[in-house]
Amino acid sequence: MTARFRLLALGLCATVALAGCRSKGDIVVEEGVGITALRTVCPAVGVPDYTGDITLFNSQERTASALAVTAAITNVRVACDDSGSDIYSVATFDVVARRYNTQGPATVTLPYFSTVVRGDSAIVSKRIGTVTLNFAPGQERTQTTGQAGAYINRAEATLPDDIRERITRRRKSGEADAAVDPLTEPDVKAAVARASFELLVGFQLTKDQLAYNVTR
Repeated sequence: MTARFRLLALGLCATVALAGCRSKGDIVVEEGVGITALRTVCPAVGVPDYTGDITLFNSQERTASALAVTAAITNVRVACDDSGSDIYSVATFDVVARRYNTQGPATVTLPYFSTVVRGDSAIVSKRIGTVTLNFAPGQERTQTTGQAGAYINRAEATLPDDIRERITRRRKSGEADAAVDPLTEPDVKAAVARASFELLVGFQLTKDQLAYNVTR
């Protein structure tokens, strides 16, 4: 299962880049190129591939003439409160939709999921919600807003002190490990993965709807 298809299982909260401005938590090699490692306890937020769109048909045919409603999740934004022992993250998103028969009013309710994933693949929790779209007579397009929240334990999202020390330890030019990125070391990578969480949202698709998104 790829990192892009985490319907059941997007990057790590840690972001690695070549030398830049120093800030708290940076890894810096004196008098040379440094490695900057920035990390937050707040979860990364995203929409897994193939789950950001949903298509409803008015028959068993999967043709353009059978289209009933299409909808997409867009404009995902996040607010994170990391001030307490539990981190609370809220993802808010828009759902934009189009219907193909504009006669009369219509109401369409679509299910979506929100799931917390730890270390790229371990599902911590999953919830199902719904968004309701209302079309006025003759209206072809409409939109609404959805929201998903999750609590994450701060201790679980925090790197152990020894791992953090290895990542942020000041390195001097000429030392044996001065040019080595500690984030490439297996035990450090594993610790970062364990402390990395994601809040993922997407449409709760049927097998047929998922297959349609994958193959279209």
